[in-house]
Amino acid sequence: MSQAVVTIEPSSLQPGSSGLTVPAVIAAAGDKAAWRFVEFFTANIRNPNTRAAYARAVAGLCTWCDERGYDFLRISPVAIAAYVEQLLADGLARPTVKQHLAAIRMLFDYMVTGGILPFNPAASVRGPKHVVKKGKTPVLTPEEARTLLDSIDAESYSGLRDRALLGVMVYSFARVSAVVGMDVDDYYQQGKRWWLRLAEKGGKAHAVPVHHKAEEYLDAYLAALGNLAKGPLFRAMTKERDFGKGRLSRIDAFRMVKRRCAAAGLGDTPNCHTFRATGITAYLLNGGTIEGAQAIAAHESPRTTKLYDRTSDEITLHEIEHIAI
Repeated sequence: MSQAVVTIEPSSLQPGSSGLTVPAVIAAAGDKAAWRFVEFFTANIRNPNTRAAYARAVAGLCTWCDERGYDFLRISPVAIAAYVEQLLADGLARPTVKQHLAAIRMLFDYMVTGGILPFNPAASVRGPKHVVKKGKTPVLTPEEARTLLDSIDAESYSGLRDRALLGVMVYSFARVSAVVGMDVDDYYQQGKRWWLRLAEKGGKAHAVPVHHKAEEYLDAYLAALGNLAKGPLFRAMTKERDFGKGRLSRIDAFRMVKRRCAAAGLGDTPNCHTFRATGITAYLLNGGTIEGAQAIAAHESPRTTKLYDRTSDEITLHEIEHIAI
C-alpha cells in the first residue's frame, strides 16, 4: 500500500508551503481542517521523533482513505476498524499497529476539540491485543559489556569518544537521544560529585550522578577534546578522524554500536537500547531495587522498568537444566 509523504516543519506557517504537505483527503475537507492538521503537527507535537512517527501513521490512513474515496469529515468507526485490519493483513507488527491507531486517535481528538469533527471516529475502535511482560531488547551480560568496553582502542580519538558514550549509556540507563543531545556543560560538578544533565522523553529534565567508570571515560575523552567549555559533548568525526564541531547523530551512534559489538564478537543484535537494558539488569543483579532503577532511568512507571529486567533469564535457565533425560 503506497503512502503519502507528510513532511512537517515547525516553521511552516501555511498549508501547501514547501515545508508541509497536507494530504489530499485533508485538503478536501476545507481550509479550517487543513489548518488544524498543520497545528496538530507543529504546535501540538513538540518531540521530533514522535512527530515523525505520527506523520507516517497519519499519512498511511490518509492515503488509504483517498484511494477509497472516503470523506475525512464523514469517516466512520467501521472504516477506521477496516484500516486497522488492513494494517495487520499487510504484516505490520501488533505494537506498530497500536502506535498507528494511537496517532490516528490523537489527530481526530485534535480535530474534535478544534470544532472540525463532532466526535472521534477512532475512539471506539479497539486495537490488536498485545501484552508484554518482558521486553525484546537484546541484553549483554556484565562480562560481555566489560569485554566490549575493554575492546575499544583508547589510543584513538574515536575510541575515546565511543567508550565514553557507551559508558554513559550503560552506567546511567540513558536513552541514546538524551546522550547525543548533551552539551559539554551537561557534565558538571556539584559538591564532590559529577553529574549528568539529560533531556529525556517528554522534555523531562533528569539529573543523575556519574558512575566512577563513566567519569573516567568522560574525563579521558574530554581531555582529548581539549576540555572545551561549550558545544556538543559527543562530536562527529571528520574525514581526518579528528573531532569535528558538529553533534554526533543518533544514526551514527547506532552504526557505531553495531560496529563495536561485531568487532568484540558480540554479534549484530545489540542496539543502542541494549545498554539501557544491560545497565538496569546489572544493577538489579547486584541488589538494586526496581524503584531505584526506575528513578535512575526516569521511568514514569515501575512496569516500564520491569520490561528491562532480565535477571529471571538466568534463573529460568538454571531450572531448565534440572530436566535430566
